[in-house]
Amino acid sequence: MTQTDPEMTTDQAEETKLIARIQAGDKSACDECIALHSPAINRLLLRLLGNEQDAEDVLQETFLNAFRAIDNFEGRSSLSTWLYRIAYNAAMMRLRRPSAPTVSVEETLDETPGYIPRQLFDWCCLPEETYDSEEVQTELRQAIAAMPETLQMVFLLREFEGMSTAETAVTLDISNSATKVRLHRARQWLRDTLGPVLDPDNNSQPSPT
Repeated sequence: MTQTDPEMTTDQAEETKLIARIQAGDKSACDECIALHSPAINRLLLRLLGNEQDAEDVLQETFLNAFRAIDNFEGRSSLSTWLYRIAYNAAMMRLRRPSAPTVSVEETLDETPGYIPRQLFDWCCLPEETYDSEEVQTELRQAIAAMPETLQMVFLLREFEGMSTAETAVTLDISNSATKVRLHRARQWLRDTLGPVLDPDNNSQPSPT
């Protein structure tokens, strides 16, 4: 029987039990793991790879690799963060193949109406009335698509997937400080790229009377 730390949260305790079941060869635990984590991982893979077939292939590869290596999982991060890292590495390997399709973050971000999180606007100081502007959403989408890969990945994981700095660092195998620097540069990239659209002074000039 698996012993759990009394200081663990309920979710952490349940995750520990699930991992132990997978390590013991419980196929139903593998199914539970896939059902629990595949939607979020698939969403990220779609953004990285740009098409459903590649995302599905890498998703399957992610869980196969994870279950094969589950005995080596040491719990230094959450299971979801560990899975994200496996998925990210598999996606990067596929993208670096000579025959890999061009990544289209812009297209995959645009698949769901209202895809842009509200907090992306908040830190840019956009006025309330521009939150749902189609022009702003289009320009923001294009800017994210054009962002350098190292900045783009940190930005997607932090702003779209809601990962913490530590989780993002583990997923990308970089330090916490590097994660913070890249996120800052990504945000600055958007400000510089979008220019007047995100300039609060430009959007708050009084109308001539």
